[in-house]
Amino acid sequence: MESTTTPLLDDQLCFALYSTGLAMNKVYRKLLRKLGLTYPQYLVMLVLWERDGVTVSDIGARLFLDSATLTPLLKRLEAAGLLARARSNADERQVVLSLTDAGRALAQQAAAIQEQMLRAAACAPGELAALKRQLEGLRAKLAAGAG
Repeated sequence: MESTTTPLLDDQLCFALYSTGLAMNKVYRKLLRKLGLTYPQYLVMLVLWERDGVTVSDIGARLFLDSATLTPLLKRLEAAGLLARARSNADERQVVLSLTDAGRALAQQAAAIQEQMLRAAACAPGELAALKRQLEGLRAKLAAGAG
């Protein structure tokens, strides 16, 4: 006879990831409030600070978000004066995002966030880097298996 047991919440990897994400977002929310950004807006700005002048589809691919999720977020960033949206000259179906002067200036204020997150996590940078690599590997395996 097959033995079945009820799964325990604390044994679930998905719950550990979910609850850790909630805790991390709570810390980010506090830090980002000073910048006037939400966490998803911060992610978009990180992409643009890395490489200005990318398309909406580039940002969506980089952040694993669809355009229906991104569009309202981008409109709010544009209304806040942090980025500008314009149709691509090469392909008018594409929307190109460019930082404004205010958006570029915000990068200076955001520079301290990484260090503040390291302190909040109370982990060595190498420990967090190893965890990040493991999570990226897990994400890749899950994405490959989902297709």
